[in-house]
Amino acid sequence: MLGKPYGTSDHWRSLQPERGEYADEFDHVPPPTPGAFSRWGLPLVLFGLTVVTTLWAGAYQMNTKPAMGAWDFLVRYPNSLLNGIPFAVTLLGILVTHELGHYVLSRIHRVPASLPLFIPGPPHFIGTFGAVIRMKSPIMKRQALFDIGVAGPIAGFIAAVVAILIGLSYSQVVPREHTFGLQLGEPLLLQFFAWLMFGPIPPTHDIVLHPIGFAAWFGFFVTAINLLPLGQLDGGHVVYAVLGRRQRNLAMAVIPILLYLGLTGWPGWILWVGMASIVGIAHPPVVDPYTTLGAKRRWVAWAALIIFIVTFAPVPFSIN
Repeated sequence: MLGKPYGTSDHWRSLQPERGEYADEFDHVPPPTPGAFSRWGLPLVLFGLTVVTTLWAGAYQMNTKPAMGAWDFLVRYPNSLLNGIPFAVTLLGILVTHELGHYVLSRIHRVPASLPLFIPGPPHFIGTFGAVIRMKSPIMKRQALFDIGVAGPIAGFIAAVVAILIGLSYSQVVPREHTFGLQLGEPLLLQFFAWLMFGPIPPTHDIVLHPIGFAAWFGFFVTAINLLPLGQLDGGHVVYAVLGRRQRNLAMAVIPILLYLGLTGWPGWILWVGMASIVGIAHPPVVDPYTTLGAKRRWVAWAALIIFIVTFAPVPFSIN
């Protein structure tokens, strides 16, 4: 996920609407150079903490005593952290691949960006809130905005596909009465791969995902969330690069759908709408809004839409 809003830097050139061109009105003072800790130390510390919390989360998922809290579990069974390796390595692999997609394309387009900043989270679920890359200078053209925005979801999606195929090979189909707790929604692509792996599954049975499969499922979830066409999400960047100011119209059409899904299915969609409203539903303009994407990038945009459709679960979580 990209973290810095585009269009808010004092170093951007100002558009001259009456001439339809840009005047060289840069404040030539470069942005402050970050210190060594901000550039390298903070990302490494946050990543190290996230490794610990995701290992903890992966181990806690295998706890056979649901009433035991995560902290008590760690105190009593500290060696069990090793059991979290399959989940943690898979999840972090997907998230790192996603963020590297943004980072590499930022370097290609010569847009300075921070290293990924991972956000550790409580171990009761997955142990992380994801990661963000901070853009340190403005993105000038729609082509660069598109490439940087779309690279993360596509890269993370490919990693998640590999992981789900491995995870399903270790998963089991069991009678539903033997399952309890959190029920995961089934995006279209997961349904397809499950059918390839297990054939038709009776309605009285469920798939119990291996930790690798659960991490891959979460990779699909992250991909779908990021491709929502809202403000500073990756989908907002991509849609703005394709549609320009019409991105706001699409975002305003999506909001009622998410609210409906939040009221009738998973309440978390309401939280996402609230967060998007705070950050901004409409995408800020780029410096040069008149550049065109070209046919190849538009085909990639269609591919991103397909990825969103096959990874989106209307009700991602429910209690069985």
